Formats: sequence, C-alpha cells, structure tokens
Amino acid sequence: MKSRIHLSEHFTYRKLLRFTLPSVVMNLFASVYIVADGYFVANFAGKTEFAAVNLIMPVLNILGTIGYMFGVGGSALIAKTLGEKDHERANRLFSLIVLVTSGLGVLLMIPGFILMPQIAGLLGAEGKLLEDSVLYGRIFILALPAWIWVYEFQLFFVTAEKPGLGLAVTVCAGLCNVVLDALFIIGFRWGLAGAAAASALTQVVGGVFPLVYFSRKNNSLLRLVKPVWDGRAVLKACTNGTSEFMSEAAWSLVGIIYNIQLLKYAGEKGVIIYGLLMYVSLIFSAVFVGYSNGAGPLFSYHYGAQNHMELRNLLKRSLIIIGLTSAAMFAASEALARPFSALFLRGAENLLPESVHAFRIVSVSYLFAGLAVFGSAFFTALNDGLVSARISFLRTFVFELGAVLLLPPLFGVDGIWYSVVLAEMMAAVTGSIYMAVLQKKYHY
Repeated sequence: MKSRIHLSEHFTYRKLLRFTLPSVVMNLFASVYIVADGYFVANFAGKTEFAAVNLIMPVLNILGTIGYMFGVGGSALIAKTLGEKDHERANRLFSLIVLVTSGLGVLLMIPGFILMPQIAGLLGAEGKLLEDSVLYGRIFILALPAWIWVYEFQLFFVTAEKPGLGLAVTVCAGLCNVVLDALFIIGFRWGLAGAAAASALTQVVGGVFPLVYFSRKNNSLLRLVKPVWDGRAVLKACTNGTSEFMSEAAWSLVGIIYNIQLLKYAGEKGVIIYGLLMYVSLIFSAVFVGYSNGAGPLFSYHYGAQNHMELRNLLKRSLIIIGLTSAAMFAASEALARPFSALFLRGAENLLPESVHAFRIVSVSYLFAGLAVFGSAFFTALNDGLVSARISFLRTFVFELGAVLLLPPLFGVDGIWYSVVLAEMMAAVTGSIYMAVLQKKYHY
C-alpha cells in the first residue's frame, strides 16, 4: 500500500502526479456524468429537450459556483493556516465556510425556483423550449445547497490530504447519476423531468456524504467543529476565490451570451452544436482545473512555510505538465470531432458536418486553455486574489465576451467558434506576463 503524501514534502514529477491525480480524476468524473446526462437527454428525450438543458444550465452553474469560490478561496486560507501549524484555527475556518455556504444555498434556491420562467424567457426561449427549460431548472435548483457542497468539498478533500476519498465520492455520485438517468428516462419514461431528478439526486449523494464524514471523528487534517464567526476570514475566502468564481460564473455567463448569439445566427441547431462543444470543453477543462485544484494546496502550504525553493520546484514541474497535456488535448479534440458528434446526433445527422467544422476550430483553444486556468489558480494559491481575479476577469469579461459579441457580425457563426480560441490565447499570455512580473515578489 502506498503511503500518504503530505503537503510538506518535496515533490518529484511522480509524486506531484500521484498527489494531483485524484483531483484530476474527480473533476473528470464530475464532468463525465454531466456529459452522460446530456447523452441520455439527446438520444432518449429529444433534441429540443437537449437544447433546453444547454440553455438553462449556465444559469444554474453560476449559482452552484458559489461553492467553488469558497472551496478554492477557503482551501488556500486553510492550507496556509495549516502551514503555519495552527490546526485549531484551520478547523474553525473550515466549519465556518461550510456553514456560510449552506445558508447561501438555501437563500438562493427560493428566488431561483420562483423566477425560473422569467430567467428562461430572458435567454430567448419560447414555446416548448421555454417550457422545457423551466421544468429542468426548477427541479434541479431544489438541490442547490447540496450542489454547493459538492463544489467546495472537492477542494476541501485535497486540503485535508484525502484526495482519494474525494475521488471515491465523485465516482459513486457519477455512477449514481448514470444509473438514475437510465432508470428515470428510459425505464420510467419520465423524459426531461427524469433527467433533472437524476441530476438533483446525484448532487445530494455527492454533497451529503462529505458533510457526514467531516462531521465525525476522522484521520484527515480537517473536521467540522463549532464555528466561530470571523468576518475577515469569510471575506478573505471570498476574495481568494473570487477569480475562480468569476472564471466559472463568467464562463456560464458567456455561455448564455453564446446561446443568445447562436439562436440569432443559427437557431436551435446552433445551441445543440454548442452543447456538444461545451461537453468536450467540460471534460478537457476538468483536467486543467483538477490539476490546478490538486496542486493549489501545495503552493499555499509552502508559501505559508516560506519554502521558496519548493515553490520554484512545483511551478517548474507544473508548467511542463500543463504544456504536455495541452498538446495532447489538441490532438484528442481533432481526433474525436466526428465520433463524438455522431454519438449525440443520432436522428439529426444533417448537423454532423457543421458540428465537426466547429470542433476543428475550437480544438485550437486547448493549446492555451491549460495555462489560462493554471495562471489564475496559481495566484489564488498564493493568496493573491486580486491578481487571480484580474486574469479571470480579462479572460472572460474582456477577451471571450468581447470576442463573442464582435466576431459574429464579421464571420457569422464561425466568429462564435473563433472567439473561444482568441480568449484562451489572450488569457494564457496575460497569465504568463503576471507570473514573470511577480516572480521576485513571491520568490518562486
């Protein structure tokens, strides 16, 4: 049996990959079961239902990403506190963050449920597309508090030196989602409502188990205790994780704008093709996000411990890993363009040429996406939320949002696909500049 890897160790490539692999696989499984959900809806519920899921999901994701913000930002703060050898305060901070996010989940669930028809209408949905979007959104949002737990506990498992347990929870939740999709959609013939119910129950499975685990005595670095209010710590967790929240929420917001533009330039079929592209992007991005989340506590710990030599070691190895992975993802996207499109377009083969064409363009973005994601996460790990937020803000609100609004009038539908490439390339350049400029400040 392999021994547990501690945050305080010196990391070789092998040890770094061993430590981050559970986080990568955890994110991959979380993405794969979302893709599986889309597969069942597209092939057994209907193409309009598939479009409805892709239309309303970005809105739901913005709400769930609150957990990601507190998970990333809180993990950086907690890991730094652990590096300073204050375990008691680390547990108090951990417990306070879980309590605050639980309350936010309930508070946001109620207005979200009530206003779902208005939200779907603002997205441009009409007729059956509107009805389906509201149906899926209202069922799914009932699990919002649990979804927020899923997001944050994925990060806290890593900080607690239990990434393998986090992986096991995610795998079980993913398998649960696939089984429930098959049962509800195919077996019970509940259609889109069944897909929403399966996804909602999956969030409950993935969120409640970690809550129970950390509430009991365990052999990890963290445990839920009686929280003590610390407004400055909550604010610090928010600011630390703002960039990641901004990145995820803005990605969802950009997705909303994409769908609006696609309804304008290509109609419902454009939303369907965009859904396919985002499923691949979700899987590939999960690798980069998973690695960044897995490595983040290492950077935070050694920054807190003032171990500058190990900081440099971790950064050098991480950049090489990210570079090689980016090249592999570009090649994989090119190779999978046709078979992946065909998997989701059974009964709508007329969309296959357009889908493959879009894949060929968007695949170039994976050469830059890894560095764009890692650059922001790196500064979050160093507790520099401001720089991290700047990178994320530029990536989404400036580069990607600007491109998706400006390029379609010039290039039509292709302009929408080109905007993804342009945004990731510019974000990678921006992150590289910040890492070079701030090297002396953080001694990496």
